[in-house]
Amino acid sequence: MELLPETLFHGWSMSALLGIVAVTLFAVAKGADWLVDGATALALRFGVSKVVVGATVVSLGTTMPEAAVSVMAAWSGKPGLAIGNAVGSIVADTGLIFGLGCLLSTLPADRWLLSRQGWVQFGSAAALAGFCYAAFWVDGDAAALTRTVGIVFLAGLLAYLIASIRWSYQRHGGPATDDPEPAPGSFRRRIAFATVGVAIVLLASRILILAASELAETHWNVPKVVVAGTLVAMGTSLPELVIGMTAVLKGQGELLVGNVIGADVLNVLFVVGASAVAAPLPIVETGSTYPRVALIVHLPAMMAILLLFRIFIACSGRRGAFRRIYGIPLIAIYVAYVLLQFQGG
Repeated sequence: MELLPETLFHGWSMSALLGIVAVTLFAVAKGADWLVDGATALALRFGVSKVVVGATVVSLGTTMPEAAVSVMAAWSGKPGLAIGNAVGSIVADTGLIFGLGCLLSTLPADRWLLSRQGWVQFGSAAALAGFCYAAFWVDGDAAALTRTVGIVFLAGLLAYLIASIRWSYQRHGGPATDDPEPAPGSFRRRIAFATVGVAIVLLASRILILAASELAETHWNVPKVVVAGTLVAMGTSLPELVIGMTAVLKGQGELLVGNVIGADVLNVLFVVGASAVAAPLPIVETGSTYPRVALIVHLPAMMAILLLFRIFIACSGRRGAFRRIYGIPLIAIYVAYVLLQFQGG
């Protein structure tokens, strides 16, 4: 028997459901924050460089909400949320969060890093779009991302993590040795908080799925995939938003750039990969108002915003910085993406 039944929120008012969504979004973000702290302490204890911590460990932590929400959705028979949530998070990360970062400050552009991590970011998204359109071409409205595709993405995730470690060593000549290790008591406390954080993320994400689905199906009369691409995706991107804006305000724009790229990669390889392994992910949401919204709106918006990002990387590499004006078209694409979903794609 399920700990939280599907009918838990049936009959609840819209205001009550919105309150639950707000609380669970905060809980997911807080749990991920504790997880990041614990994972960072673990990485420093074992001598992993800060580049690896930022590009992989922190990104894994901040992407945990998307993974938890999507995998729980697939397991609970609501796989329509998985692709929309992952793609919506990529658009939110790159368009809204990176766009806001650009408007707030001139962000640094590390050509050496971007020439490697940036192409993995774009290639992962292109692979996701390619699999989706190929499956639709073959199977039509019955198309789905299979468990085989999920395994391929998870294998790509492992390769990406290994490659990131190697790139870190090539860049810095080996693991960092100048960072003080956390004190034993502090280390144990962070690991304990990280364990609690995982539990919070998993439980809060399940509650979020139930409340968001009830809002979509009963009160808003919109498909789950649209809710995933806006409310849930933006909410689960909250860790990236908080970390990114804080980094910019503290003059550490490199963290925002690296975390956005890493989160985009992990949204494909980790979130979609793990969700597809849990259960095949339908690309067309049959029975909804806009069944092909993922093909018509989500995937094109994702590729458009990442292509624009690639152009900005090419233009910024020579200057060593992303200009503030780059934030305007990125945010514009994100706003258009949100509005198009409610126009039926």
